[in-house]
Amino acid sequence: MYTGITRGTFPVVRLERKPELLRFAVRLPDELLEGLQLGASVSIDGVCQTVVSIDGGDIGFEAMRETLDRTTLAELGLGALVSVERSARMGDEIGGHEVAGHVIGTGVVEAVHSAGDVHSARIRVPSAWMKYILPKGFIAVNGSSLTVGNTDPTGSFEIHLIPETLRRTLLGGKRPGDRVNIELDPRTVAIVDTVERVLAEREQQRPVAHH
Repeated sequence: MYTGITRGTFPVVRLERKPELLRFAVRLPDELLEGLQLGASVSIDGVCQTVVSIDGGDIGFEAMRETLDRTTLAELGLGALVSVERSARMGDEIGGHEVAGHVIGTGVVEAVHSAGDVHSARIRVPSAWMKYILPKGFIAVNGSSLTVGNTDPTGSFEIHLIPETLRRTLLGGKRPGDRVNIELDPRTVAIVDTVERVLAEREQQRPVAHH
């Protein structure tokens, strides 16, 4: 589990593409290496990845075909910067919301707008996701926990980025046409699905009127 509070952006220093696999390494600073072990989970641009090698500060990962098809990791290049968060430990403060690193798919940046210290972006996603994306609700974009702004039920929503988020992530540099990883808030998904199921069951149980 993650908190959705990105610790910073760090470079991809090794990259090897196989037909069904992407092997890559990210160079992390000392403060993110403490206690890191093989098999640990690390969020890379919002995607939960397992540590498969540790070579000094160069931390190796392997992304499978399903992950590559569903996320932006397939677009990684040597030297690219990625947003990184270590998995949360018991007792850590949850500064954002609970994020699992289970990306449902990607959205596309439609428009960006800056005014003073606030930077906004509108993101286009499949309309089927919109019942889970509610104004003032939570969403994770490239692993960052964000509050949803205005929504359009046909398939888009706004996010507003404060200076600290702009400093720690790459979201401020996204431009129209760029893809981003989207993780829905699991609690919202559970509530919406439960309500839909209960309503459907009630509808089935309603007595049929005979005239």
